[in-house]
Amino acid sequence: MPNIKSAKKRVKVIATKTMRNKVVKSALKTELKKFDAAVAGDADNKQALFAQAVGAVDKAAVKGIIHRNKANRTKAQLAKKLNAKAAE
Repeated sequence: MPNIKSAKKRVKVIATKTMRNKVVKSALKTELKKFDAAVAGDADNKQALFAQAVGAVDKAAVKGIIHRNKANRTKAQLAKKLNAKAAE
């Protein structure tokens, strides 16, 4: 446990930021799961869920939760899944 006042504050600030990051990351994972379920289950709203998932990925990248290269890779993988299902 820190003894210095500024170190104590840093512990509190980091805890707050960690909770905010968890909220965004959890929301991102939820959107990705919804999209995967829609693609696997032949749902009609795949395009809308794709747009929501891409938006969630972009939001996480802007906030620094995930790296921008990971965001681009994830979006490419989502588009690939969507196009593969459309081709069937």
